[in-house]
Amino acid sequence: MDWDREARTGLPEAVFCAGKTPAQIDAIFASAVAGGHRLLMTRLDAGRHAALAGETRATLDYDALSATAIHGGVAPARPGRIAIVTGGLADLPAATEALRTLAFCGIDAELVADVGVAGLWRLLERIEEIREADVVIAVAGMEGAIFSVLAGLVAAPIIALPVSVGTGVSAGGRLALESALGSCAPGLVAVNIDNGFGAAQAAIRMLGRTAAGV
Repeated sequence: MDWDREARTGLPEAVFCAGKTPAQIDAIFASAVAGGHRLLMTRLDAGRHAALAGETRATLDYDALSATAIHGGVAPARPGRIAIVTGGLADLPAATEALRTLAFCGIDAELVADVGVAGLWRLLERIEEIREADVVIAVAGMEGAIFSVLAGLVAAPIIALPVSVGTGVSAGGRLALESALGSCAPGLVAVNIDNGFGAAQAAIRMLGRTAAGV
């Protein structure tokens, strides 16, 4: 494990659990405990979580929706505010992964859910609230229209987080990703499909966090 990552980059170490065996995750957890390190686990599905050793599960703050777990609590609160805006409720797994990652790093974030452009009034009713954020993470599947809409209405940096929600040509999140990459709204940036963790880390960098400040 790269326990010095936070000192170098201001972003703490995290464990991507997909593809790892429960025994491997238990060993990583034991290393964190032995070294006195906090730890964020991502892509820890319910089955893999249930297969962990009892002493591991007993100390983890586990959230099934985001498939994340936190050991050692969250960092002290730091300046900066992030809005996480979702097009629909089906986008919540990736949005909650971002929310939990930000909380782990001590960053305040507000979730504004289910305000997609199919009912544009829902977004407009909360746009002033969203404009108060220092960074906005926009989360959507389907055609990802909310990315460009927000980038045209809000001055803060917009991070597009495409998700694998949709059917037909929208399936798998590729259309939402291409919508973000091809947007005519200047300054819009995007992370990979379903990468809530990466969106949160990008937002922290945008807030100008230093190794001493996270």
